[in-house]
Amino acid sequence: MSPRRYVRPVSADLTDVAIVGAGLAGLTAARELRRAGLEVVVLEAQDRVGGRTLNHTFDDGTVVEVGGQWVGPTQDRLIALADELGIGTYPSWDEGEHLIELSGVLRRYDDEYFGLPLPTMIDVGVAQARIERLAGRVPLDTPWDAPAARRLDSETVASWTRRNLRTRLGRDFLRVVVEAVFSAEPEDISMLHFLFYIRSGGSLDNLTRTSCGAQDSRLRGGSQEVSLRMAAELGDAVHLGSPVLSLAQSAEGVTVGGYWGQLDAARVVVAIPPAVIPRISFAPALSGRRAQLHAKMPPGYVIKCMARYQHPFWRDRGLSGQAASPERPLAITFDNSPADGSCGVMLGFLEGGHARRASAMSEVARRELVVSDLEAYFGPEAREPLEYVEQDWAAEEWIRGGYGAHLAPGTWIGYGSLLREPEGLIHWAGSETSPVWNGYMDGAVRSGERVAAEIADRL
Repeated sequence: MSPRRYVRPVSADLTDVAIVGAGLAGLTAARELRRAGLEVVVLEAQDRVGGRTLNHTFDDGTVVEVGGQWVGPTQDRLIALADELGIGTYPSWDEGEHLIELSGVLRRYDDEYFGLPLPTMIDVGVAQARIERLAGRVPLDTPWDAPAARRLDSETVASWTRRNLRTRLGRDFLRVVVEAVFSAEPEDISMLHFLFYIRSGGSLDNLTRTSCGAQDSRLRGGSQEVSLRMAAELGDAVHLGSPVLSLAQSAEGVTVGGYWGQLDAARVVVAIPPAVIPRISFAPALSGRRAQLHAKMPPGYVIKCMARYQHPFWRDRGLSGQAASPERPLAITFDNSPADGSCGVMLGFLEGGHARRASAMSEVARRELVVSDLEAYFGPEAREPLEYVEQDWAAEEWIRGGYGAHLAPGTWIGYGSLLREPEGLIHWAGSETSPVWNGYMDGAVRSGERVAAEIADRL
C-alpha cells in the first residue's frame, strides 16, 4: 500500500471516529465501526500499515515475517479474521530433533523435557506446577483481584525464580523462557503480570510450544497481509504518513492534529504501542495515573534475524531447526522456511539484554554474531547464507520496541483498572489491552473488536 497523507480540510464535517494507528487493532476497529454504519478515518504515522507485523521479501520471492508471525489454537479471532479475508495458514516446521546447548555441549532431544538433566527437569517441573497453579487464580479482567495480588505485583519474576528454583540451570532455563516470551529480562517484569500473561495465553506450555501451541502455524503471504487486506477494504479511510501529535477534547468532540492539518471527531481510538503514546499532546492533559500507567508499560527489546540458504540442510540431519541456549546471544532459533521447502530460512532472536548489547554493534559485527551462533548450532553450512535480514524494533520511530509491552512491578495494583477505561471521548485499543492473548496478534484483533463495540454502544 503506497503512502497517502491526510489532506482533509479543517472545515470538514465531524467524523464519527478517528483511529490513531493502522495496526491490527486499529484496522479491526475501523472495519467493525464501518460495519456498524459509522464514518471512520484511520491515521497512521508510518508509510505502511501493519504496526508490529511486517513482511520482508527475499530476492527469490520468499516472504518472511520480521515482526509478529505465529498463530495457534484458541487464537480464534485472528483465525476467523484471516479466514474472512481469504488468508490461509500452514503449519510451522516442527519435525525432527531439537537442540539445546548446556555448558558448551550441544544435546539433541525429541521430548517435552528440553533435554535437561534429571535434577534440573524436576526443579523446573515443580516450579512450573506452582506457576500454573498461581496463574489459574488470576482473573483475566481484574488481575489486581487475584489472591496475594499485592505481594505478587511487588516482586519480579527474577526474585520469585531465585526463591523457588534450586538449581542454577533451572533458573537459567526459566530466564530463556521469559526472554523468549517477553523479549525482556525477568528483573523487568512483575510476577503478577507474568502470571496474568500465562493465564491469558492458556498455559506456559501453550506459550512455548510449536505444534498445538502459540507457534503452531503461519499465515500464507505473511502476517502483514491481514492488515494489508483490511486497509484495502477501507480504502480512502486509511491515511499514511499522518502522525497524530495532538488530541484536544471539548464538549463537541475531539480535535485531532498533526503537521498534516487537523480534523474533528466525535470519538477517538488510540491504537498504538504504549511507548509512543507520550508523543501525543493531550488537552486537557491525561490524568496523572494514566500517564504513569503508560510510563510503567515498557516494551521488550528484540532484534529478529533471518538467514536464507539454498535448502533447509538441517532437516537432512534429522533436526527441526529449533535450538536454545542459556549462554548464547542468539538464544532461540526456528526453521522459518516456506511451506514448499523451496529454500531454507533460519530464524533467530536477540532479546532483552542480548538485543540491547547487540544494537550497539555495527551491522557487520551483529551479522557476524548471529551467523556465528547459527554455525555453532547447525555446523559450517550455516556460515554462508545467501541472504540475511534483521529488524530492530526499538529503532522503529513509531513502535520503539517489541513485540508487546510488559507491566513493571506495582503497575497492575496501582494503575491496572485504567487499561481499557476510556478517558472522556478517547478510547484505548492494542494488544496490551486484551485480557485474552495479551501481547499477541489475536489480542490486538480482540481489542479492536472490543473498542468498536464500546463506541458503537455510545454512538
